[in-house]
Amino acid sequence: MTMRAHVSTPGLAHRTEGTRDIHRALPEEVPVALVFNGTTQAVMMATPVDLADFALGFALTEGIITDPAQVEEFEMVDHANGIETRFWLSDDRAQALAKRRRTMAGPVGCGLCGIDSLEQALRSVPHVMTDLRLSASDVARATDGLRNHQSLHDLTRATHAAGFLLPGSGVVLAREDVGRHNALDKLIGAIVKQGIDPTQGAAVMTSRLSVELVQKCALAGIPALIAVSAPTGAAVRLAEEAGITLAAFARGGGFDLFSHPQRINDEAADVA
Repeated sequence: MTMRAHVSTPGLAHRTEGTRDIHRALPEEVPVALVFNGTTQAVMMATPVDLADFALGFALTEGIITDPAQVEEFEMVDHANGIETRFWLSDDRAQALAKRRRTMAGPVGCGLCGIDSLEQALRSVPHVMTDLRLSASDVARATDGLRNHQSLHDLTRATHAAGFLLPGSGVVLAREDVGRHNALDKLIGAIVKQGIDPTQGAAVMTSRLSVELVQKCALAGIPALIAVSAPTGAAVRLAEEAGITLAAFARGGGFDLFSHPQRINDEAADVA
């Protein structure tokens, strides 16, 4: 199947002045099967671009692998009704995966579909260790900087983005998807593939901050998470436990800090 990020779709626009024919650019979503050593681990609906990044990020943030070197072979296979991303893992990871095998069928934005216990929903995560320091200006500008990387959103007004911010450099890398979890997995995969040290920057999100996003950052080693919207209470508690700085409501030159504020230099946020 053709991998297109968006499609032009006809419709009817109803306005106070009347009705007219329109064409809108709408984001695409397709089923993406994540297959490990011949067994499907998950099927997620995703925007069909940067899928190699998505697959690698998913494998890392789900704990299927802990290092890209554990992937012995990878390929993507197009089908009439979706796309398969196929991994062949080293023997030790294949054996570890067999012990925790589960099947997930995830709709857009779902980060916990298919788990088989309450304990898995609030799984423990590593404590992120870093010497990262961010200025208040870095954080205040973060979501504005991410907007410059949202070409698919500019076309469709319907996608999330995740970006990686480096102190003093702004957002240096970003990925988009109809699902916020997918966007973050794509970003994490891209960070790893490009050899960027995840402990030296912050993830920036266009969405609210949920437990699943904090879990993914912790497993990837990203010590700070910045978003335009609010965190959940559970996300704040997990971020505190995992050593992750949460900055929310980052817009209009300000932001709120909810955990590990020591990483933010406490000067006024100069956004001029």
